[in-house]
Amino acid sequence: MRLRMLCSILPLALLAAACTPTVQLAMPNEPININLNVKIEHEIYVKVDKALDNIISEDSGLF
Repeated sequence: MRLRMLCSILPLALLAAACTPTVQLAMPNEPININLNVKIEHEIYVKVDKALDNIISEDSGLF
């Protein structure tokens, strides 16, 4: 009985040991290059009240 149990557990243990993953860490041969070419565009909208626009107009003589 023990021999039969040992004969069934041993192949399962070997199969489980064969499926264990391995992890390897290695340095790259070339340096890591990160390209950060970023184009930033922005627009600024200025809203002027009509009364303020009339005050600042060319007719007012402020400028």
